[in-house]
Amino acid sequence: MYFQSPQYLWLMLVLPLLPMVYLWLLRRPGKPAVRYSNLGMVRAAASGRSWRQHLPAALLLLALAGLLLAAARPMARVPLPWARTTVILAMDVSLSMRVGDVKPTRMVAAQEAAKLFLQDLPRHVEVGLVTFAGSSQVAHVSTLDRPALVKAIDGFQMQRGTAVGSAIVSSLIELFPDHGINLEELTFGLKPRGRSLDDKGKPPSQQITPVAPGSYDAAAIILLSDGRRTTGVDTLEAAKMAADRGVRIHVIGLGSVDGPGAAMPEGMPIYLQLDEPTLREVARMTGGEYHHAGTAEALRSVYEKLGSRVQVQTRETEVTALLALLSTGLALAAGVLSLLWFRRVV
Repeated sequence: MYFQSPQYLWLMLVLPLLPMVYLWLLRRPGKPAVRYSNLGMVRAAASGRSWRQHLPAALLLLALAGLLLAAARPMARVPLPWARTTVILAMDVSLSMRVGDVKPTRMVAAQEAAKLFLQDLPRHVEVGLVTFAGSSQVAHVSTLDRPALVKAIDGFQMQRGTAVGSAIVSSLIELFPDHGINLEELTFGLKPRGRSLDDKGKPPSQQITPVAPGSYDAAAIILLSDGRRTTGVDTLEAAKMAADRGVRIHVIGLGSVDGPGAAMPEGMPIYLQLDEPTLREVARMTGGEYHHAGTAEALRSVYEKLGSRVQVQTRETEVTALLALLSTGLALAAGVLSLLWFRRVV
């Protein structure tokens, strides 16, 4: 925990003086005596007031301490309900996803796990779908319509190539349509001097001020790949774009980590070795998590774990209001008890 206005904590030095003032008031000379008709009433009064007499004052002291802490604006890491509104599922649909080392095939296992993820995700969370092979495209815009997303997942068409970086860029375009991110310019290095009529309705490219990685709470990207980039935008360059916008990328590496490759059912060799170091770096750069899934059961478990991660986040948040509320409650309790027991306010 730390404080945004720590100068108010100096006032805490006054608090030890208050009990001393309170004791002086209790023992000050000239207090009016209370007359009792018999000794039993004196004993009853003494035993009853031994702790009741001081409890309201103690509650009031705690209330003052809490208000001073609240004035210092404390920040604490607390678990909060999910604040995100959009998740982008970026899924590899390259030909290597037809391999059967993850039963029944990598593609079928990825499709089934993604659908279970949608089923368990809170209904108020929008989900978008990006697919990538030799190029990347938005298979479905962000929506709350789960059946439409399931239909899009069932309709995947596999292609050659693996454009991991382009998938990240396409996800960012979906999340930040007003940033003017140009995938073609990033892919081919095109820097047109003017804007064509087709681009007239598109926002111009914007220079952004980088923020802390993982600090953007309105969205997250879950990237699944079974290979390494063969085309498109550089993967780490795209990850840097996400990190500068504070977007976390949780990465799932699917299939084989070791080995030079495998063969497709048709006998066409496809390079299958997972580029795990790069995928781990994508997760690290953006404040996300990396998971390897070598089986269908492991893949479902990863999606389940990520679903629970994004629903509750441990974040630094200001707890001033909570402390002020508790302190007010203590002060009210002190006043009520004093009125009930002694017919006076503390």
